[in-house]
Amino acid sequence: MAQNEFISEVPVLDETERPGRFGWARKPLVIYNPPLMGGPSRTRYTESDRYIIFSATHLVVFEIIDGGFLGYIGISVVSLKDRRRSTQIFESPLALGRFELPRSSESGSIKIREKKAAIDFVLMESGARIIRVDIPKFGHNRHLRGEVVLSPPEKAESIVTLSPWRREKNAYRCFRCSPWFITEGVMQFGSAELYFTRDNAWGIFDWIRQVRPRQDIRYWAAACGMASGRTAGFNIGYGSADSSCGTENAFFLDGVIHKLDQVTFHIPPANWIEMWRFTSNDKRLEMTFTPNQERVERKRILFHSWKRRQICGSFSGRVVLDDGSDFSFWNITGFAERVKTRN
Repeated sequence: MAQNEFISEVPVLDETERPGRFGWARKPLVIYNPPLMGGPSRTRYTESDRYIIFSATHLVVFEIIDGGFLGYIGISVVSLKDRRRSTQIFESPLALGRFELPRSSESGSIKIREKKAAIDFVLMESGARIIRVDIPKFGHNRHLRGEVVLSPPEKAESIVTLSPWRREKNAYRCFRCSPWFITEGVMQFGSAELYFTRDNAWGIFDWIRQVRPRQDIRYWAAACGMASGRTAGFNIGYGSADSSCGTENAFFLDGVIHKLDQVTFHIPPANWIEMWRFTSNDKRLEMTFTPNQERVERKRILFHSWKRRQICGSFSGRVVLDDGSDFSFWNITGFAERVKTRN
């Protein structure tokens, strides 16, 4: 399938304030420029930032979603060793821009203050990102406090896509994923200390700005870790959006992208905690996923509903790189999920 790669900046909306060009890029070349007046209702916009950081023992997720009808801040601490999860959620009905999320994935910082909880996401000029968290009553009244720094590798690339939805002229999805951050820092979680050290801890940044269709379903998986002495990571996914101009599927070695075409999730229908398989139509990716634990979330407000099944675990497999060589990887940590929304 031919894919359209952007090599210069492209605005999401053209002069008629409608999405016109679609494709993918290795850098944040897609400029998110929603109209100040007119256009779709603000309740159909979704803006989200998500950070996933993990070590050999723990996975921590920070997620901010402004879904128009529903604002959502979720923090999860997952123990990969004893298969336990603690989650703190702050909901904000009719958020409608309340979180002031930046329009660009390369500028702006975010400050969250909710019920004595403080979470800061700071973007540095170097491209490094700092996460500071201080939540006195997290989960079972344990304190979550600490700071981590996410640093990009040299010459890092991302997978960036701009995709339309079929039969919905004003709907589009602008997406970026960077699955290659080097993570360093410490978090105090109750009586435990979570250490994130260079070459033993990694991070993923996921950024979405979109106008939703009436119904949507999306499958997504991402991971990052060390393989054969190199930083390996990937982003794969598909759903209701039309990806014919550019898929979000990509493998990364030391931050450099190796673009893939379509990837299929082979999910065991009877039990999602059994082993999954992933294959690509271009025969470049074959991979298995060994689940560790599952979490199901459901949200509903007015006419808007949202359901997510999220599984964390480890990935192993092989990929054919852009130069034709094979690269194998084993047990890199990540997650897979399916999200359904209705408006």
